[in-house]
Amino acid sequence: MKALFPHSGKATVIGLTGSPGAGKSTLVDQLAREYRKQEKTIGIIAVDPTSPYTGGAILGDRIRMQAHHADTGIYIRSMATRGFLGGLAPATADVATLLDAAGKEIVFVETVGVGQDEIDIVRLADVTVVILVPGMGDDIQTIKAGIMEIADIFIINKSDREGAERVEREIRAMQTLAIRRDDWTPPIVKTVASDGTGVPELVKAIASYRQYLKGKDLLLRKKVSNWRERLVEMLRKALLDRMIREQLDPEHLTQYAREIAEHQRDPYSLVEELVAGFGDKHV
Repeated sequence: MKALFPHSGKATVIGLTGSPGAGKSTLVDQLAREYRKQEKTIGIIAVDPTSPYTGGAILGDRIRMQAHHADTGIYIRSMATRGFLGGLAPATADVATLLDAAGKEIVFVETVGVGQDEIDIVRLADVTVVILVPGMGDDIQTIKAGIMEIADIFIINKSDREGAERVEREIRAMQTLAIRRDDWTPPIVKTVASDGTGVPELVKAIASYRQYLKGKDLLLRKKVSNWRERLVEMLRKALLDRMIREQLDPEHLTQYAREIAEHQRDPYSLVEELVAGFGDKHV
């Protein structure tokens, strides 16, 4: 990753999130077709849920996109979440950087669809697309959950269904209450991903947002904000890995777990002791 990073930074990373069944994979498939008409090279990262029992994942998104299997301008990578919340796998950001460095002009990141907790994508994507569907009962809940703040573009997919107008009214009503720091008002695009309806309009909306960021000189500021969050996450992981490697072997960890399970000690004091010990060792 150290060697690859200097070659990255040119791709547009587009994140697509929404509840399960919203049609994310089908929409990504149609978007890939539309961008390929413009002769853009595409990378697709599709994150699938992991079984809590076996640790495996079906990785079925590639099956839905198999029409592209012979297209050398599209690379599709399925990833399992490995149990992480937030809709992304731990290595998703690195894979996006890898595809960027490999020369892909557009990188789609399709999140797992965990719903309310799925906001990690905003730290990775240049453009975040939130997909809602009428008639599933999750539209208001999704908006309440804070998705309103991360959406750069709203999609009402399966908009040929009854209730699409109601979802649009609810989004517009919420937009009057939400104030974004960049003063952008996320457009609402209606699509029917199964037949490609509205996909060209979505591509235009993505381009408009990118142009808006450039015009307001906000593109770099957005990237700085995203990297700040990612740096904190990377530091947290590196420090945690180092602490566990240096202070906690598996036997000690199991012993601590047993003591806590038997209520011989509390986990809060234990964590404080371990962290304090690690800090003293590296002052």
